[in-house]
Amino acid sequence: MVARDCRLEPCAGEKGGSATGPSPVDRGRLGSKHHLLVDGNGIPLAWTLTGANRHDVTQLIPLLDRTAASGTPGRITADRAYDSHTRRAELQTRGIAAEIPGRCQEHGSGLGRYRWVVERTFAWLHQLKRLLVRYDRRADIHEAFLALGCCLICFRSLRHSL
Repeated sequence: MVARDCRLEPCAGEKGGSATGPSPVDRGRLGSKHHLLVDGNGIPLAWTLTGANRHDVTQLIPLLDRTAASGTPGRITADRAYDSHTRRAELQTRGIAAEIPGRCQEHGSGLGRYRWVVERTFAWLHQLKRLLVRYDRRADIHEAFLALGCCLICFRSLRHSL
């Protein structure tokens, strides 16, 4: 490890990097997650990068805070990983209707009719090989490529609308 700007960065020969963690679904290998907030057409409004071992629910409010300049959405549809009493209360105080299935509810809530838009946006992002497989050790570089991928999605949708 090398100390840079009062934090430890991995050396060239070390695996991993910042914003990585042991993946619960990939035999504990280091990995990271992309979190997206998209509009009804799949255009990314906000994004963030975390380690694979971080809970999804911790990123709901920071994603909403990133969209404060463009306006607050009236309704949010999310999967059950974002279910939390405190997050629901926070959304209610902001005046946002939450469509989040409970963790203890059985599957088949019908929200898949709306969630496919987010999954399609993830598919568009993961067509870019640099985002599908993380080659960068530094999180700021990977998040910059994530931002570039989101900008490409916006550009493509604008180009098709003209």
